[in-house]
Amino acid sequence: MSNAEIVLIVGMLLITFTIRYGLFAVGHRVRFSPLLSRALSYVPVAVLTAIVAPAMFMPDGQHWHLALDNAYLFGGLAAIAIAAAWRNLLATIAGGMLVFVLWRWLFG
Repeated sequence: MSNAEIVLIVGMLLITFTIRYGLFAVGHRVRFSPLLSRALSYVPVAVLTAIVAPAMFMPDGQHWHLALDNAYLFGGLAAIAIAAAWRNLLATIAGGMLVFVLWRWLFG
């Protein structure tokens, strides 16, 4: 590992630690407006969508793959349907993985 890489990693560590520690250290004294609090509640959903959606629609990372043999797409759609219907994290993960494995076995 080069010196530049080490400096980058340490710099990212310091920035991340400072931001998180700052929020924990003074977080109990800071009050957000109701609008901002409500907006911040959508951050995890937005981040997860930004991570998962490209993997579902472009499994190779470069080209759209909207076909019946795309197990990632159908596993993800099943997980979305299960989450919407039951709002149970374990059922969502298990159901999505089950559909993914079965789809891959059937069309793989």
